[in-house]
Amino acid sequence: MTAKEYLQQLHKADVIINQRIQEKADLRARLSSIGSFDYSKERVQTSLPEGAGYERQIARIIDLENEIDSLIDDYVDLKHKIIGQLHDLNNTDQIRVLYKRYVMDEKFEQIAVDLNFSIRNVYKVHGHGLQEFQKIHMKK
Repeated sequence: MTAKEYLQQLHKADVIINQRIQEKADLRARLSSIGSFDYSKERVQTSLPEGAGYERQIARIIDLENEIDSLIDDYVDLKHKIIGQLHDLNNTDQIRVLYKRYVMDEKFEQIAVDLNFSIRNVYKVHGHGLQEFQKIHMKK
């Protein structure tokens, strides 16, 4: 695994968490839109059969909440680890650029504006920072 692939794990984890949260929200919306009973018929069933659709949806929501909690815990741990590893670099510009790029998930153009660098300089510092990170942390 390259340094870049390693650092991009944060973005991937964030995407997965957000998709799971959206999935949970969609399930909740579907659960709240389940139709009501038609009491106008002669025979009214007073209880739903075991395993009714809403029960499965509630169970799925609970499973998703537990999965999201676990994913968030893993994300926080990985983020803390990566920030610590970035601090092992000797060049503060490299630390700032890699932090903004991979931890804050900023675009190169925004990093250039924030740090008052040219875009070309951001690319250069980024490349050197990845090489240094690779040397320090991605030993085989």
